[in-house]
Amino acid sequence: MKLKQAQAGTFESSDILILVEPVADGTGRLIELKSPVIQQFGDSIKKEINMVLDEYHVNNVRLICNDKGALSATIAARTETAIRRAMGIQEGTL
Repeated sequence: MKLKQAQAGTFESSDILILVEPVADGTGRLIELKSPVIQQFGDSIKKEINMVLDEYHVNNVRLICNDKGALSATIAARTETAIRRAMGIQEGTL
C-alpha cells in the first residue's frame, strides 16, 4: 500500500510526535528517534514502534519520532494513528 505523509502526537511533555514519510520500495524501515531517555529506553521505544508497523504490514517507511517521555501505550497509539493517517484509513492533520 502506498503511504502519504502524516503525523500524530505533539511536542508536549509525556507525548511523542510521529511523522511518517513514504520511501522507495526496498528501502526498509527508517526510524529516527530523538528522546531525552534514548540511552535508557531507545530500544524499547523502537520495539514498540516496530510492533505497530508489523501489525499494519508496513515495511518501507521513514518515521521521524520526537519523544518527550511518552509511556508505551502512548507510543503505540501515536504510531498507529500516524500510520492509519498515512494509509488513508483515518483522517487527521499533516
